[in-house]
Amino acid sequence: MIFDRLNPLTGEVASRAEAMQASDIGAIVARAAAAFPAWAATGPNARRAALMKAATALESRKDAFVEAVMGETGATAGWATFNLMLAAGMVREAAAITTQIGGEVIPSDKPGCLAMAIREPVGVIVGIAPWNAPIILGVRAIAVPLACGNSVILKASETCPRTHQLIVEAFAAAGFPDGVVNIVTNAPADAGEVVGALIDHPAVRRINFTGSTAVGRIIAKRAAEHLKPCLLELGGKAPLLVLEDADLDEAVKAAAFGAFMNQGQICMSTERIIVVEPVADAFVEKFAAKARSMPTGDPRAGATPLGAVVDQKTVRRVNGLIEDAVSKGARVVAGGPAESLLMPATVVDGVSAAMKIYGEESFGPVVAVIRARDEADAIRIANDSEYGLSASVFTRDVARGLGVARQIRSGICHVNGPTVHDEAQMPFGGVGASGYGRFGGKAGIDAFIELRWITVETRPGHYPI
Repeated sequence: MIFDRLNPLTGEVASRAEAMQASDIGAIVARAAAAFPAWAATGPNARRAALMKAATALESRKDAFVEAVMGETGATAGWATFNLMLAAGMVREAAAITTQIGGEVIPSDKPGCLAMAIREPVGVIVGIAPWNAPIILGVRAIAVPLACGNSVILKASETCPRTHQLIVEAFAAAGFPDGVVNIVTNAPADAGEVVGALIDHPAVRRINFTGSTAVGRIIAKRAAEHLKPCLLELGGKAPLLVLEDADLDEAVKAAAFGAFMNQGQICMSTERIIVVEPVADAFVEKFAAKARSMPTGDPRAGATPLGAVVDQKTVRRVNGLIEDAVSKGARVVAGGPAESLLMPATVVDGVSAAMKIYGEESFGPVVAVIRARDEADAIRIANDSEYGLSASVFTRDVARGLGVARQIRSGICHVNGPTVHDEAQMPFGGVGASGYGRFGGKAGIDAFIELRWITVETRPGHYPI
């Protein structure tokens, strides 16, 4: 069976992929499980060499990736190219850690006992990746697990199956053994059953998921039935705080980038700008002008910074948030509701806690401006959210900024930088409804290995019985 992914702008077929069923999962997992022992036994430098080749293979498919990302998601060529650049860097970072997956000797109170903590691969790992940063997040789902010696199954997004298939093709071209890197594609209607079959299979040891909080909860509950660990990177409502001593021009640039890059469809997107009253009017004037200077257009023309959102559902959701806020006293100072997928950069000022946009993730090109009395009030508002992925604070006093950052409940916080910032070697993840666990860096190693305690007795034993 085959399913079609349509171009969100034109309605034409963007890609076709195999519509796998839950009944197909057993064979795919068995293939990955059979390949695991040999890959786990492969030396770290051999794994490093394979990953380095995979990074090059990804880059060699640039044109195909750009075409697939633009056609399947409506994103711009610039976003697709950035995705590929960072994804290749993530693979190279994964290659660099293959020799860093070490253990330690732990002092034992027992005479003659050599006690060791050893890190070992766990087996088959399922990575479930979304569509919004499709190359980055598809690669992130499998690169470090492979570096750690696991075999992987990439569960492709129904929105961008061709983009995710290209990732697996690049790894195959790099010489990864048969069965080490696998893919599952499915039609949207079958997603629940397919993911359920993956989670339930006894040979699947761990799951990592990037996507919505609602789906993350379902996956966590299903995995908990089998006591399987999950790594979940979920939704966000990232705040950017502007204090009275901030460089407003820098804050405006960072806020615009964070709010409207990829049409606001990034987990780290700036969704709340919390600005203290003394500088609120000046900031809003500058920020609204910046938003109005950022046109939206057909991404195929390559002439505008903003492209299309992914579907009409996004249009309806964002329009609904705007209309609700306005009906309750907020003002639209740039952009506004749209009828098509080419939504304008929209700024809503005067947002209060009574409005849906205050707390609900928009995941579109709209940002709420919330006015705070002072620093303490700004911190309170920033923490008045179930989410906690990324955050930012702008102030000319770096020590002050660090102090504020320490008080914000989020997995990530940047002082004088945008909320959208990702690097392969950094511990990436959130708290609360934004999930748990960390991708990247040493934390990423810990997510995809088993830490074991092994002892060797070097003297005769003495026992009380």
